Amino acid sequence: MSLFGSLFSGVTGLKAQGQALGIISDNIANVNTVGYKRNEADFSTLVTRSPTTREYTPGGVQSQPKPLIDGQGLLQSSASSTDLAIQGKGFFVVNEINNPTANTGKYLFTRAGSFTADKDGNLVNSAGLFLQGFAINAAGTTATNLSDLTATETVNVRGLTGSAEPTTSVSLRANLQSSQTVNAGIGGYNPAVTASSMAGGGFTPDFVRSVQIFDSKGSSRTVTLGFLKTATANQWAVEAYVEPATDILASAHPINGQVARGNLQFDTNGSFELTGTATAFLGTNAAATTTTIQWAAGLGLANSVLSFNLGTDEGIDGFTQFEGSSILISADVNGAVFGELASITVDTEGTMAANFDNGQSRDIYRIPLGTFTNPNGLQAQTGNAYLPTAFSNDVNLQFATEGGSGLIQGSTLEASTVDLANEFTDLIIVQTAFNADARIITTADEMLQELIRIKR
Repeated sequence: MSLFGSLFSGVTGLKAQGQALGIISDNIANVNTVGYKRNEADFSTLVTRSPTTREYTPGGVQSQPKPLIDGQGLLQSSASSTDLAIQGKGFFVVNEINNPTANTGKYLFTRAGSFTADKDGNLVNSAGLFLQGFAINAAGTTATNLSDLTATETVNVRGLTGSAEPTTSVSLRANLQSSQTVNAGIGGYNPAVTASSMAGGGFTPDFVRSVQIFDSKGSSRTVTLGFLKTATANQWAVEAYVEPATDILASAHPINGQVARGNLQFDTNGSFELTGTATAFLGTNAAATTTTIQWAAGLGLANSVLSFNLGTDEGIDGFTQFEGSSILISADVNGAVFGELASITVDTEGTMAANFDNGQSRDIYRIPLGTFTNPNGLQAQTGNAYLPTAFSNDVNLQFATEGGSGLIQGSTLEASTVDLANEFTDLIIVQTAFNADARIITTADEMLQELIRIKR
């Protein structure tokens, strides 16, 4: 009978609207949940087959949740460098336990990138899920088997320390005054004799400057370069010596700390000449020349091998000889003192780097992203994470910027995709529909009561 059918139709409406209310309630409750993807109620008809074409049998309505996991949330800046967001289709790989193996732990996928270091230095998000990544080895490479989730490991930033980086390269730019008067005693200059050299104090340099280099333990050492104009046109003598001379091994460097000597030659235009001329610093005519410094035995240091770059042949990018004061324009010296961890940064390709207060930086992890053929087919888990299903297909693991996985943004969080205005509008619609379905039941009840009273 249609009256009973109408009664049951109203009941299905109440059930469907009640489920829709639950979906909206979860959306509103998660309006501030990082990386949350809203759901919506999808309604469809329930049809009961009528015995004849002249009769209509009410069926009702049913609703089911429709996940919108593929929606992109608004990216918002954060003060924490380990807060990560994805602009694209990818998901962070996380696990319920630290350092999972092939037989332990459950790999999940999430867009909730609010990662912070726990007491052990492991990066976990607000749900306590551990971020997984590929460690970068000393050679700067990572695991290449992206199909194997177990090749990842928990990202850990504890105990990261820098190291002392010894100086290996010194690049100088300077001008030596072309009108410099030649020393009256230049004929007695001999850089191979202590008493007749600049290093030994026998000659005062026409121009002298010092640069700071770093030894194998990161300590600062002073190397002085003295320049003396010779009687040969457009030629200068140069010596490099360590001060104090007691810092180096005297038997290896007997000329009072001298570690290098030679000549610099310039052409008639003031440009530096390297080939086919009298330029011979450290015994070669190369643009970059090297010398080995043997430090005093008591210091316990490894030898320093320095490469001096004085400029290119016929160029003005290094040493020049123009009229004007002699001046050191710049000194580019590599190396660094021992450094402490200053910050963690992640670039758009997912490379995580440790930055130290001595200016050094070291890549430590590469963060992979998981993509799915149908992300809306993922199964939601507690903690704003998801599991693959037959509807989503298996995960395709790849690095950021590859295969549509998207970009990773450091110091950024992805906001919830919930729009409160839309949710409250839907709430009003659901409430009105629920009241209407309840009215169907009361109306059907009144009609049944009237039918019962006919017998009286």
